[in-house]
Amino acid sequence: MFKLDTFRIFSRAAACGAVAISAIAFAGAAKAAPVQLFPFFQPLPPFAAPQPLQPYQPYQAPTYQTEPSDDQDAVEMPARFRRQTVSYATREAPGTIIIDTPNTYLYYVLGNGQALRYGIGVGRDGFTWSGTQSVTRKAEWPAWTPPPEMIARQPYLPRHMAGGPGNPLGARAMYLGGTIYRIHGTNAPDTIGKRVSSGCIRLTNEDVSDLYSRVNVGTKVIVLPMTERRADLGAAPR
Repeated sequence: MFKLDTFRIFSRAAACGAVAISAIAFAGAAKAAPVQLFPFFQPLPPFAAPQPLQPYQPYQAPTYQTEPSDDQDAVEMPARFRRQTVSYATREAPGTIIIDTPNTYLYYVLGNGQALRYGIGVGRDGFTWSGTQSVTRKAEWPAWTPPPEMIARQPYLPRHMAGGPGNPLGARAMYLGGTIYRIHGTNAPDTIGKRVSSGCIRLTNEDVSDLYSRVNVGTKVIVLPMTERRADLGAAPR
């Protein structure tokens, strides 16, 4: 009995000693590294001093390099096709238009032996014509509806095209009588001085706009035949 009680007392003492040693070890670890009771709260970053306010700068759109102008009338023209006042002997009244088909010139008669001369493009072989007409209608940036005769020859052409820079009639058109022919501008100024059209008379957009401002409905237009080639009387501009 004595021995059993002694053993029990000894076991209890050993257990208490173990608990005491564990408590001392835990206390030492706590001093070395404090336990965070609420680890999900992170410390705040150091407070930064406020920056001084910058003066207001209005928004500026970025600049872009523009493409070179695609103005077709900027094509360098041979000197003889540039619009100029020349000597021109005629009995026609001032304001008359004379189409010199073989020399690819258009003359606007000023009177007193002078005319304003423009370089033009005319009908290709087989499509030139001659005669006297009058301006029956004027249009700015005209729409283009190819006539049936042209559609028959070139079925790929559009049936109608709205006016604008891409329209082959260019910036202005003056319609001649009841024919299908016009004096008009062009988006292909390199054809001035050439025989490329289906009978219409073409000028650069700049020149046709100038002529358009001078011409009224009813203006007389004389188209000379291809065989009537006359000497160039306007070599010296004035």
